[in-house]
Amino acid sequence: MRRFAAPLRDAPLNKPVVVAEETLTEPVVVSDVATVAAKSNAKSNAKPNAKPGAGPAYIVLAGISVSHFLNDTMQSLIASVYPILKDTYALDFAQIGMITLAFQFTASLLQPVVGHYTDKKAQPYSLAIGMASTFFGLLLLAVAQQYLVILVAAALVGLGSAVFHPESARIARLASGGRYGFAQSVFQLGGSFGTSMGPVLAALIVVPFGQGSIAWFSSIAFLAILILWRIGRWYAPQITAKKVAPLHAHPDGPSSRRVAIALLVLVALLFSKQLYVSSLSSYYIFYLIDRFGVSTQAAQMYLFVFLAANAVGAFLGGPLGDRFGRKIVIWISILGALPFTLALPYVGLVGSAVLSVFIGLIISSTTSSIIVFAQELVPHRFGMISGVFFGVAFGIGGLGAAVLGKLADHTSIEFVYQVCSYLPAIGLLAVFLPKLPRPAR
Repeated sequence: MRRFAAPLRDAPLNKPVVVAEETLTEPVVVSDVATVAAKSNAKSNAKPNAKPGAGPAYIVLAGISVSHFLNDTMQSLIASVYPILKDTYALDFAQIGMITLAFQFTASLLQPVVGHYTDKKAQPYSLAIGMASTFFGLLLLAVAQQYLVILVAAALVGLGSAVFHPESARIARLASGGRYGFAQSVFQLGGSFGTSMGPVLAALIVVPFGQGSIAWFSSIAFLAILILWRIGRWYAPQITAKKVAPLHAHPDGPSSRRVAIALLVLVALLFSKQLYVSSLSSYYIFYLIDRFGVSTQAAQMYLFVFLAANAVGAFLGGPLGDRFGRKIVIWISILGALPFTLALPYVGLVGSAVLSVFIGLIISSTTSSIIVFAQELVPHRFGMISGVFFGVAFGIGGLGAAVLGKLADHTSIEFVYQVCSYLPAIGLLAVFLPKLPRPAR
């Protein structure tokens, strides 16, 4: 009996073990992204999940964030060249809004479908394949001479986005090492910074050299394809075909009814945030030109300032949610922007620039917390939930841009911003969000 004493003393059977829900669904961690940890403990590669102390897989997070940066840089070019398309083809604001709708509605419609499918059967190389759609969409946009062709090109770029976001969000969570808000913020940082670069690149390249110069950005799509193919090679060995045991609800977790209500509230909160951001990203250039008489290039730089602040806020929101709780971050980030959005339509050019920085920093910090909160509400449907929320964000942006464009044609851009200034007040709905039990670390 003495030879069994040590194993029994070391075994964890003499105390309860709490297993996080993600442990039952996440595949194994590959050693090539955590070489040092693997060398010190080679046996950990065969276990179902990384140890809590293993930390995030920074190489993978960096790669997926850079890919998000490249993806959203190309996407933001569409909105950034609106003034060129408007002047060249004599488009009205409603037609400009339809271009945004063609791009974002495609992404909105397909993202939940892609996420639902990859929940059942992961597709590690789908990211690279989807980026090829963006590649061809940019080439088509560069040579388009008809309005219908422009719409098709925008839809192809949207298709690439639909494939990219759900699976890449899953990879970011898989590489998080348990720091889900941090990982989602790193992922969001790439996208937000990429979105902010579109106006700068448009001002420096597309405006001087014309519509055809958009084709040059297809090289960015090709680089993204190479990075995503490499990430696919990292992801493929981690996919497990084994069926997992059914997961029982956490005893302290919300009921299914409260989960459904919470998801609807999160969608409404994302609606208020994304529609306001869409109003600035799609029409801020025209607002500055019409009200203050600045040049197109100067207006694009002002838009860059707002989008850059948006990127910083998106990065800060996730770690703050990990530290203080996602619900409090959601409260502060949406309602906190309300005083600044209400003041924006009534200040001068410098005041508009300053307020846009505060608005971008505050309102964008909610994105990571909303997405991670939703993922924790429905832990077995990470891909579908990511697709739904990314898709809702794109869909709301596209539909909102079309509606706001129509409203601007019948009233004015200034009136549109007066109406949109009240959108953050929807953040009051956060009172209906449940308190989630903290996952085991």
